[in-house]
Amino acid sequence: MADTTHVHPARTRFRPDGAVLALLLIPVALAVLDPTQVRPALSGATESLLGTLPYILFAVAAVAWLRAAEAEGLVARAFQGHELRMIVLAAAVGGLAPFCSCEVIPLIAALLALGAPLSAVMALWLASPLMDPAMFAITAGTLGLPFAVAKTIAAVGLGIGGGLVVRSLARSPIFADPLRAGRPRTSCCASSSCGSGASAQAALETSPRWAFWTDGARRQVFGTTALTQLLFLTKWLALAYLLQSLMLAYVPATMIGALLGGDGLLPIVLAALVGAPAYLNGYAAVPLVQTLLQQGMSQGAAMAFVIAGGVSCIPAAVAVWALVKPRVFAAYIGLALGGAVIAGSLWQMV
Repeated sequence: MADTTHVHPARTRFRPDGAVLALLLIPVALAVLDPTQVRPALSGATESLLGTLPYILFAVAAVAWLRAAEAEGLVARAFQGHELRMIVLAAAVGGLAPFCSCEVIPLIAALLALGAPLSAVMALWLASPLMDPAMFAITAGTLGLPFAVAKTIAAVGLGIGGGLVVRSLARSPIFADPLRAGRPRTSCCASSSCGSGASAQAALETSPRWAFWTDGARRQVFGTTALTQLLFLTKWLALAYLLQSLMLAYVPATMIGALLGGDGLLPIVLAALVGAPAYLNGYAAVPLVQTLLQQGMSQGAAMAFVIAGGVSCIPAAVAVWALVKPRVFAAYIGLALGGAVIAGSLWQMV
């Protein structure tokens, strides 16, 4: 069902973009408080952004191609057959498909309406915020290919593990009658690519058309998506690299090393707990993690930080909170934190 609400033009308010506003205000604040840091911060951020540009362009092209081909239809195959098979495929699709956190809302609503089990839905929920083609490219270019591959494996593993937990406790009070009475019909995404539950359900039944360039409408989707993704990635990575320059200048490396360094379990647990409230954006987090690693953060803590923060960040958490009751949401957060600690511990050993 399409959303029928309308906003009167006279009541429309201008809402400044938070990332762009921060990019403008930070240099102004530096010019007032510490003028000597303005040039180093801006030059460092620009140099880092240009170094990441090839990965940004690859990520933009990959996501735009998948959008134009309507590859979302592949999700339908993950929710057919035996429940265990659904869990595995849902985790794999969630860890690889180009869904933003907001788009999960109508997609999950459609899947639940089709009768998909909560275990498979949870697998998709846990894996989808952690990795997609754009995230993989940015992570590989900044933190290295091994870290990107390990995070992808962790995303799929977290989805499978969470799905199995939900399946085993399906009849417990935690997961009995999990859905809220009134589910939202639209997402929080401002992009035109984020549709209603009805459009998401239709997408589930659509087969991909990889040769999108033969269709004028699909070429337009490719161009629109590419431009949207380019602006989105550029602004967030620019902000991330600017914050990275400030961290290198003002945050003592000894403090990071003391809190999140070392080989023990405590730094990993702390990173998982800190990751939830400190996570700005999945793409912006990558350069910040690179800085933390340079200042002494352990590899295990870095993995726990990106896993816990990615699943529990506000957009991803809202997607779950909007559809399920608080006890199921609490289980979602608990699975995210537990999975982050396990992933960080395993990566630390490797």
